Formats: sequence, C-alpha cells, structure tokens
Amino acid sequence: MVKNIMNRGSARLLLLAALVAGGDIALAQTQTQKITGDIVRVDGLRLEVKTAGGQAVTVKLADNFRLSVRSAADATKLAPGTYVGTTAVPQPDGTLLAREVHVFPESMRGTGEGHRAMDVAEPGSTMTNATIASVGGRGAAARGTATNATVAEDSGASGGHTLTLAYKGGEKVVVVPVNVPIVMVEPADRSVLVPGAHVVVYAAAQPDGTLAAERLTVGKNGFVPPPL
Repeated sequence: MVKNIMNRGSARLLLLAALVAGGDIALAQTQTQKITGDIVRVDGLRLEVKTAGGQAVTVKLADNFRLSVRSAADATKLAPGTYVGTTAVPQPDGTLLAREVHVFPESMRGTGEGHRAMDVAEPGSTMTNATIASVGGRGAAARGTATNATVAEDSGASGGHTLTLAYKGGEKVVVVPVNVPIVMVEPADRSVLVPGAHVVVYAAAQPDGTLAAERLTVGKNGFVPPPL
C-alpha cells in the first residue's frame, strides 16, 4: 500500500513537472518579438539597434541566424509562376487580405513553402509560402495571415489584384489592395550588417533576460522594410 501511495505521488510530481515545462515552452513561444530600427554597432554576434523611439536594444545573433535583404517592388513583379510570400488576414468570404507581399528570387524558391500561423505579425495572422497560380478580385478584411507561393496567373482587379497561391497540399486566394507593400527578398551575407542600416529583427527573450535572434532582414540601399 505504501508503495502504491509512493507511485501515485511520483506520478503526480511527474505530471506537475510536465505541466510546468509545457507552460515554460508556451511562455517562450509568446516572447518572440519584432525589433525595428537602425543598426548602431555590430560586435561579433552581438547587434545593437536603436529603435524609432530612441531606445537602444542589444540582441545576440544565433550561430545559424538567417539573414536577408529587402528592396522596393511593385505589382508588375506578381507574374504567373513567381514564388512569393504574403502576410494576410482572413476575410468573411474565405479569402485572405494581404498585409505585405514578398517576391522571392528563383534561388529562394521553396523557402518555407506552406501555410501556417504567424502571430508575430498580429493576432490571428498566418504565413503562406507558395507559387502564384492566378490573380483576380477583392474582399473585406478580418484577421491576419501570410502566404508564400508562386504566381500562376495574374488578373488585375479593380483597386488591386487577387492571387491564387498554390503550395504542396493546398492553395489560398489572397486579395492584394493597391496600397499593400510589395518587396523583393534576397539572401544576404553579414556584410550588410553595418551601422546605419535599417533592420527588422525577430528575437526571443531568454531565461536570463537577454534577447536572441534567429532571423533578421535589412533594407537594401537605405530601403526601410515594412516590419512584418
């Protein structure tokens, strides 16, 4: 009987430990944040950024951090067969309303292909990487999503474009209003991390209070990329 009581006690402790660990994981996931501003200093894997509000933030870059550059583009880049990524919000009719569209070079085709949640943009937002299959109409907005895909067809719609984005296992219809930012995304090396460059950093708070970043993007030739 004593043994049974001990076993039940051990089981409760294991369950409690699992719940605490799960809570820690969930907390860590919610601590990812966007930091936008200008690079002040680069020291090895330590990056100091001055935000628009004048705050100095120091971020530690992961050993295998991902780095890209962005530059301004327009709707003429949304051609059939183009691989794109779009951050968007679901609409009442089931389509998605774009917040930003990324156009990838051929060398980055397949990057992050698929459709997923992207809460870092705004509550309810998602990210989809795919190929544009068609372009057409518009709709009303509801919540956020992101879609990366290849453009298969582009049919200009009044006040914007509607893209059908195809990826492995599915497709999404995304409405792109005329005022939505369209940017070119290209791979980059650390040479772009120089003082004065505008940067968007996606960082997560660590147990010791420091910030660690695995992904960041830099504006090319002075371009200020949208913070998505």
